[in-house]
Amino acid sequence: MKILVVTQNETIFLPAAIDLLIRRMPDKTNIVGFIILDASPFGKNLNFLRKLLTTINIFGLYFSIRYGIIHVFKRILNLDVINIVKQFNFSVINIDKNINSKETLNKISELNPDLILSISGNQIFKKSLLNIPQIGILNLHTSLLPKYRGLMPTFWVLQKGEKKTGVSVFFVDEGIDTGPIIVQKEVKISKISQFELIKLTKLIGIEAMIQAIEMIMSGNYMTSSNKNEEGSYFSFPTRKEVVEFKKKGCRFF
Repeated sequence: MKILVVTQNETIFLPAAIDLLIRRMPDKTNIVGFIILDASPFGKNLNFLRKLLTTINIFGLYFSIRYGIIHVFKRILNLDVINIVKQFNFSVINIDKNINSKETLNKISELNPDLILSISGNQIFKKSLLNIPQIGILNLHTSLLPKYRGLMPTFWVLQKGEKKTGVSVFFVDEGIDTGPIIVQKEVKISKISQFELIKLTKLIGIEAMIQAIEMIMSGNYMTSSNKNEEGSYFSFPTRKEVVEFKKKGCRFF
């Protein structure tokens, strides 16, 4: 099975997740390459200064400094996704910034992947891309879909006082986190910071992704419905919602 991985060049959570994905990839799979998108927590391209000011405005100075220190430290040690991938001698596919562009679609078609994996892919996949892999595109989402679709589910489950969350691996369709689910794993929430929850769900999510691949390869699997009537959707938090998060005793670190 030929597999193409789409992710982003993040430094804090994804390097360990991608390392685990590569090491745990089942036999008889062949990773034909990685498409590594620019990391952008706001879902769009902003210059460094605007990203910094937006982060400070929403999450506060302490949050921004702490994440910044971790990010710089990881950069100094070359612990980003691109360097992890290169350590395993996999190809990084250079593409147009838009993954749905004609140029990018042509490159992906030439690789002829059976399956595409999206691990924190931060762009919407349009129909032309969805139609390329024979099996489909699997995406990892760090909530128990259909609840908490959208952005930053680890923030929202804590902010809303949930007792459990989880991860979902699902086949991507033209909606946002709406495709049929192949694997879910639950995670209990108890006195955990958002930072810790992101780390935990990313690694459990990789285990779920590996399980999904193995199920597909065996030909013995069923999907469950990702019911819209049971769903909820959340976007990026506002400053007011971050203040409420802290007032409820929730922690970022």
